[in-house]
Amino acid sequence: MKQKKHIMQSTFMVCFCALICCALWGSAFPCIKIGYELFDIPSNAVATQILFAGLRFTLAGILVIIIGSILNREWLLPQQETIPKIFKLSLLQTVLQYLFFYVGLANTTGVKASIIEGVNVFIAILVASLIFRQEKLTGAKMLGCLVGFIGVVLVNINGNGLDMSLSFLGEGFIFLSTIAYAFSSVYLKRYSKTENPVLLSGWQFVVGGMIMMATGFFMGGRLTRITTMGVCMLLYLACISAVAYSLWGILLKYNPVSKVAVFGFMNPVFGVILSALLLGETEQASGIKSIVALILVSIGIYITAKGEKE
Repeated sequence: MKQKKHIMQSTFMVCFCALICCALWGSAFPCIKIGYELFDIPSNAVATQILFAGLRFTLAGILVIIIGSILNREWLLPQQETIPKIFKLSLLQTVLQYLFFYVGLANTTGVKASIIEGVNVFIAILVASLIFRQEKLTGAKMLGCLVGFIGVVLVNINGNGLDMSLSFLGEGFIFLSTIAYAFSSVYLKRYSKTENPVLLSGWQFVVGGMIMMATGFFMGGRLTRITTMGVCMLLYLACISAVAYSLWGILLKYNPVSKVAVFGFMNPVFGVILSALLLGETEQASGIKSIVALILVSIGIYITAKGEKE
C-alpha cells in the first residue's frame, strides 16, 4: 500500500511555505539597514554589527522556544544526546555563517555579496548529494540552479556592471559563509529525522546568538543608542529568523534538500524588491530587469523540482 504523503511534502505547501521564508529573509536586507540607522551603527562598525546580530538571534531563539513550547504544551528542552547537535548547528548556521558574512560584507560590495550568496544553493545540493548521499544529483537539478543563479546575477548588476576584483577577507569570507550555510541545511535535515526541528532551531539560535554577542562585545562592539523604534525593528528581525528558519527546518525534514534549497534564489530577488519599497533603492529594482530575474529564478526552481523526480 502506498504511504500517504505528509502535507509538508505537497508541491503547493513547499512553494507556499518556502516563499514565505524567502520573503521574510528578503525583508531582512532593508530592515537590517534601517536597524543600523535606528541604533546609529556605522557601516564600518563590524564588531557592533556582530553584537547586534547576536542579540537578534538570541531573541529569535527565545521566541522559537516560547512559541514552540506553547504549541507543544510542554517546554522544548533538549535531551542530553541532542545538545551536541545543537552546538554543531549553531556553529554552522549562526556563528560561522554570519561571522564570515559580516566581515566579508565589510570588505566587498552588497552586489557581489548577494551574487556569491546565490552559490549556496549549488553547494547545498552538492553537499547533500555527493558527501551525505541524501539524494541523487541530476543534470536537471544543476541546470535549474544555473538558470536561477543567472536570475540572481541579473537582479544584482546595476548600470556600472560588476568589477572582477577579489579579496580573501571580502569575497572569500562571503563564499565561506555560503559553505557554512550549505552544511547547516544538510545537518538540519539529517537531525530532523529524529529531532523536533523547531527545538533545534530555537536552541541553536540561543547558543549561536550568545556566542556572537560575546564575540562582538569583546571585539569592542557597543550599542550606544537605544530607541523604541529601534527595539521594535530588532524584535521584527528576531521574528524573521524565528519564523523563517523554523519553517525551513520543517520543510527540510519532509523534503529533499534540493527541492527546498533552490527557493533560496528568491531571497535576493525579494531583497531587491523590498529594498526598493522600503529604502527607495529603485534603480537596482528597475521594472524589466526584476521581472526577467524573477522569471529566470522561477524557471530554475521548476527545473530543479522536476529534476528531483528523475
